[in-house]
Amino acid sequence: MTLYPHLLAPLDLGHVVLPNRVLMGSMHTNLEETRDWNRVAEFYATRARGGVALMVTGGMAPNREGGVFPGAAGLFTPQDIANHRIVTDRTHAAGGRIAMQILHAGRYAYGPECVSASAIKSPISPFAPKELDEAGIEKQIADIATAAARAREAGYDGVEVMGSEGYFLNQFLVTHTNKRTDRWGGPYENRMRLPVEVVKRVRAAVGADFIVIYRISLIDLIPDGSTFDEVVTLAKAIEAAGASILNTGIGWHEARVPTIATSVPRAAFAWVTKKLMGQVAIPIITSNRINTPEVAEDVLAEGCADMVSMARPFLADPDFVRKAAEGRGAEIAPCIACNQACLDHTFSGKISTCLVNPQACHETELRYEPTTSPKRIAVVGAGPAGLSAALTAAGRGHSVTLFDRATEIGGQLNMAKVIPGKEEFHGLVGWFATMVAKAGIEMRLGQEAGVDDLRGFDAVIVATGVAPRDPGIPGQDGPNVVSYIDVLRGNAPVGKTVAIVGAGGIGFDVAEFLAEAHHPTTDPDLWRREWGVADPATRRGGLAPEGPNPEAPARVVTLLQRKPEKPGRKLGKTTGWIHRATLQMKGVKMIGGANYERIDAAGLHVSFGPARETPQLIAAETVVLCAGQEPARGLADRLAAAGIAAHVIGGADVAAELDAKRAIDQGARLAATL
Repeated sequence: MTLYPHLLAPLDLGHVVLPNRVLMGSMHTNLEETRDWNRVAEFYATRARGGVALMVTGGMAPNREGGVFPGAAGLFTPQDIANHRIVTDRTHAAGGRIAMQILHAGRYAYGPECVSASAIKSPISPFAPKELDEAGIEKQIADIATAAARAREAGYDGVEVMGSEGYFLNQFLVTHTNKRTDRWGGPYENRMRLPVEVVKRVRAAVGADFIVIYRISLIDLIPDGSTFDEVVTLAKAIEAAGASILNTGIGWHEARVPTIATSVPRAAFAWVTKKLMGQVAIPIITSNRINTPEVAEDVLAEGCADMVSMARPFLADPDFVRKAAEGRGAEIAPCIACNQACLDHTFSGKISTCLVNPQACHETELRYEPTTSPKRIAVVGAGPAGLSAALTAAGRGHSVTLFDRATEIGGQLNMAKVIPGKEEFHGLVGWFATMVAKAGIEMRLGQEAGVDDLRGFDAVIVATGVAPRDPGIPGQDGPNVVSYIDVLRGNAPVGKTVAIVGAGGIGFDVAEFLAEAHHPTTDPDLWRREWGVADPATRRGGLAPEGPNPEAPARVVTLLQRKPEKPGRKLGKTTGWIHRATLQMKGVKMIGGANYERIDAAGLHVSFGPARETPQLIAAETVVLCAGQEPARGLADRLAAAGIAAHVIGGADVAAELDAKRAIDQGARLAATL
């Protein structure tokens, strides 16, 4: 008896039966652009071996003007087809199925040749698109159909036509971007003509025995977006045009509502997919923030969809489905939706990977081979760097002893998990605990490791983390001044008015922790109100007319930094705007370029500029110090003095915020070489 009967049930598409209800959704990893096809093939084959029913590639451009950026991958030549055949052959040999996503970016294409329904520039691109004429539209349709035919020739099991997220086909659907007055604009039957015609032509190009997925935007989350009646009308027309499956997309890329970040509730938009159920006869897939088999099973059991799409969870753990089927759900490495190593990399032109799993997209070069000479390894520090090193080393066959002066593992992850919007870190710490126990690592918690404790080991890894930097502010020893550590650990009372010294990632986290009265991430109704999300059946585009409606803040908070720039400018590329917007909704005042003059009972006294002008009092009952971190290298220095070689990793090596991504990667890569 399976724990997940709905998730693991087969799905009959007529010409093919999928073994379960799990789709690996499309992710643009930038792997195809490396032109290292062995590497691309191994990425997909690894996930095929993990048991996923069907995978969708990152978006492949149908032509040059439709590429997300200049040089974006596509199937343009016979050699391209041969290269993609390497991927499909490897996937099939691994027992998997794979569809190629055809993505025409329209006005989102980052280049001067971009095209769209109307010449309206996107707010997220510097390039205004060219408005297509009749011949130009025909070219786009033909190129998409040709891409589908080439995908079949390259051995793919299907294609996904990207019609959501504000890309090309979506741009024709809504008056927000389609101002045309010809047969491709105006009434909805004209605006939906392009996606319907594309699906008809794609089906004609590939034949009946080929999967055609259409990615439909269920809730645009932009002004003048689609009504739900229009979505239903389009869904029925797309079904009639020959689609096999409808996969749901949520929100345009330019929408000012988060849709996949960790602060978004789990399965936050499954209710929208459920509204479409019963309107068409073909299967419907739901997506966004589904990251455990339990969440996926509940979504399917509640009739929200026929299938679930998970993308980033397959970066975190390619064996997601196999582990679920074997009753090992607790061993699934969790996607925490942080975006730090996946989307932030993608939009920076880097190869995507995963904070939790550094092997993701690096399967061919970061390998954890069994050791031929087992060693006794001591790891000091059970934070992300130490845990990563310990698990990797133990997995390779080494005998590992893990020390930490705390009585629980996780290090500063235990502070991150109490931040509103970062509740997923609870799951990450829990997973580490499960895997440490499974690996048989000897645990010495509650023990401050000294030099003598580490003698006799074949290798010593120091992952002792960071210590708060001393900002040196006169008066910082006063009774109204506390460290962020004491605040997040619940060891310090905090007044109703607060000044936070330091506006890096930790400062933003502390501000959110102190300003939020409740945790919207665990309360979907509250989260929707806070961000102004409405039912698309009653509000066009799914936007509440009154906009965001946040709860009153729990405290009056002022966030300050010394750097004379906008606070939060260096936060995550794809999530920084969410953190800034959240604090703005909570009335947090953000100040850059401040000199910290002194602290007294009235609060924090500051001035501005090199001349220390415009003295000002930031009235505060409590001043919280978040002025950065320094490596905690004391043990490493003592070991060096004693002549004991040690590898120093994580924050003890470089204190750059609380960078779990770098720490976990560094720990894994070191342990892979021991």
